[in-house]
Amino acid sequence: MKGLRPDETIKLVLKRHWIVFLYIGFYILFLIVSTFLLLISRSTIISVLPGIFFDIFIIFYWSVFLLFLYVVWINNELDLFVITDRRIRGIEQLSFLNRTISECAITDIEEVNAQTKGLMANIFNFGSVTMHTASEKSDFTMDYAPEPLDNASIILNVIQDAKGHVGKKE
Repeated sequence: MKGLRPDETIKLVLKRHWIVFLYIGFYILFLIVSTFLLLISRSTIISVLPGIFFDIFIIFYWSVFLLFLYVVWINNELDLFVITDRRIRGIEQLSFLNRTISECAITDIEEVNAQTKGLMANIFNFGSVTMHTASEKSDFTMDYAPEPLDNASIILNVIQDAKGHVGKKE
């Protein structure tokens, strides 16, 4: 990883659960079904509009929808937390060409919460992992995190180890 300090080791890389890509698959299924329905009703639509407008509409519809799918995929694929033995770095893709990178010392984390909500989240074991810092504005939240309870426990262990080492140095 770029920016890793020489005396730092990566303890956990937290990325989105694979279920978000299943949601993208549902979008693709909607695109295919809606296009199929438009093609079935093509003769009715062409009686109102010239055929070339229908073809242009289909091309435009696919282009916009594929761009939407790309942006949704990028927003989910590029979100990650890197937890090292010294700090936490959160990289969050907010929207297309809009990325936020946050970082704080591991000893500044005061609280780690994990939440699974709903039937799908409990079946597929995904949820939210939230890390609260001393500052009001710098909370780290990963939605659709895999194994949120286990990952929150790992993060808490890393924090306890880091605070234990800080206490021994003083």
